[in-house]
Amino acid sequence: MNTILKPLYFAISWVMIQFHTLFGLILGKNQHESLKWTLSVVGLVILIRVILIPLFVKQIKGQRAMTALQPKMKEIQKKYKDDRQKQSEEMMKLYKEHKTNPLASCFPLLAQAPIFFALFRVLNGVASANKGHYLPSIFTPKLLSTAHEAKFLGAPIANSFLNHPITPVGATKIVTIVLIAFMSATTFSTQRQLMVKGMPKMEAGNPMAQQQKIMLYVFPVIFAISGVNFPIGVLIYWSTTNLWTFFQQLYVIKRNPTPGSPAYEELLKRRALEGGTMDAGAVLDVSEAEKLEKKAEQTAARQRNQPKKRKPKK
Repeated sequence: MNTILKPLYFAISWVMIQFHTLFGLILGKNQHESLKWTLSVVGLVILIRVILIPLFVKQIKGQRAMTALQPKMKEIQKKYKDDRQKQSEEMMKLYKEHKTNPLASCFPLLAQAPIFFALFRVLNGVASANKGHYLPSIFTPKLLSTAHEAKFLGAPIANSFLNHPITPVGATKIVTIVLIAFMSATTFSTQRQLMVKGMPKMEAGNPMAQQQKIMLYVFPVIFAISGVNFPIGVLIYWSTTNLWTFFQQLYVIKRNPTPGSPAYEELLKRRALEGGTMDAGAVLDVSEAEKLEKKAEQTAARQRNQPKKRKPKK
């Protein structure tokens, strides 16, 4: 595993060192080392999230495709309710036909997992102040010394709640608890923002609604439990990426909301008021539009199924 991830350890270390050098030009070459290393972790987050923007766009498209497929998915579930295998086969066929993936919402998280793990290993190497499998040789003795001694709010960034080889221990525990609470809270807020504003209203038994509800409560709990093992630098990384996700999602919800969502209806009303040509109450509710469209499709289907009248023979 270490052999496979070694290039990633090098890449993470190289990026952090470059940011450390850049902030050194602004803050002073041999000054504010703790701030420079903390900002280097934040810089790493920004760089990674910029690179992941195309994947985020793909995630949004996947989520909207899944929302659009909900009626067809419901039909399949109803049709094959007694045959789980056939139901799964038909679902996979539907996903393949529309080129979507139910796991699309997890892509940015999965893409960051190796980076997260590599940063965890690099910071462990910094904590032990020892070059080895996890700490590349580009860490010079001076850089390693400053990184080893770097602190965030008085707590060493290489320490974790359970593993704190660098003093002070008390500050490590307090800062870790605060960051874990912040990380869990931002995860919850981001998911709730998506469910309340960014998704069309769904029935309680809808599989997609259930999946989102599970993510709303399970992910913050997972982060809260596992966070005691993470170095403070990793907690800074995850807290920063959570903030990025929250505001990036807020921008998309306000500027380009999912059709049928509360944010979409609000956007229609705002545009109607700004345009001055329609009254806010005159804006057609999306759910009503969907009902009318469904009714029209049902009428057309009945007409197609009616037997054709035969022309009388002459």
